[in-house]
Amino acid sequence: MTDDAYLFLLDDPSVPLGVAPAEVGELACMDTPAVRAWLDAQGSTPTSPHLRLLPPEENAAVPEGAERLPVPLSDEELSRVRHLSAPGSHADVEQELLAYRDLADGRDDLIGRALAAGVPPHRIVELTGVDPATVTAAAGG
Repeated sequence: MTDDAYLFLLDDPSVPLGVAPAEVGELACMDTPAVRAWLDAQGSTPTSPHLRLLPPEENAAVPEGAERLPVPLSDEELSRVRHLSAPGSHADVEQELLAYRDLADGRDDLIGRALAAGVPPHRIVELTGVDPATVTAAAGG
């Protein structure tokens, strides 16, 4: 778990602050007794247009006097909240970075499979653009 994010209620749902939890998808915290009791006490629901969520580093943006509740998020949940609350230009680049991470995650395994299949190291370097030392490291030596 990470530092706490904040659920809070806005008086005006047209204010572009935070992200609606319903937009984020499944959030484990939304099913906890604490969040359900807080929503009931506020006369709100998980799908209310007034309900918003901010990541920990943006908690200072919660309007003074707004009803708020700290909630723990997993790393994956927090990543989704940050992505959705980022400005459009950031969100596009973040999506590209996530795609890169997903592709690069199995890089060494792919290089190892290529070497095992007989692809010469210099050709792997040409095709992938990785440093020759990376190919050597993936080969185990």
